[in-house]
Amino acid sequence: MGYPENILAQGERVVVHHHPHWKCLLAPALIFVVGTAAAGVAGGYLSNADLDSSAKLIVGVVIAALWLLIVLWFFVRPLISWRTTHFVLTDRRVTYRNGIITRSGIDIPVQRINSVEFRHGLIDRMLRTGTLIIESASEDPLEFNDIPNVERVHSLLYHEVFDAPDGNSFRR
Repeated sequence: MGYPENILAQGERVVVHHHPHWKCLLAPALIFVVGTAAAGVAGGYLSNADLDSSAKLIVGVVIAALWLLIVLWFFVRPLISWRTTHFVLTDRRVTYRNGIITRSGIDIPVQRINSVEFRHGLIDRMLRTGTLIIESASEDPLEFNDIPNVERVHSLLYHEVFDAPDGNSFRR
């Protein structure tokens, strides 16, 4: 699912549009590989087991059903969730949308942003990702995790919040 362009106001321009960093898909991919390997090993043992054909069929269906449940819940669901999560910075607001069946979102007008911070550890720095922290006028700081190129997004957001179009800095 792409970002819904129809929620933009007339003349509003997208500066950055990101899904969460791909690192959040590493654990689901590992679970997929391990689950598939375990199902394969179980299927191999089943083919050599001393069971009648109807028992082998039932156990085989159970193995396949368990594998399918594991793949759907631990791999496909996070993949769809990743794909349907959007962090968008426009020249007027920061928008965050997520959810598969039940969608939720937040919009923060740039003129209400007081401070912009980012945080990333060693692994995040190597993967060029991190957490973006936005403090607005009336709310607790909001943390957006796994933002790709977080330093660049921080810089662009800072520019949108604190720099005037003519190059003079000011506070909106």
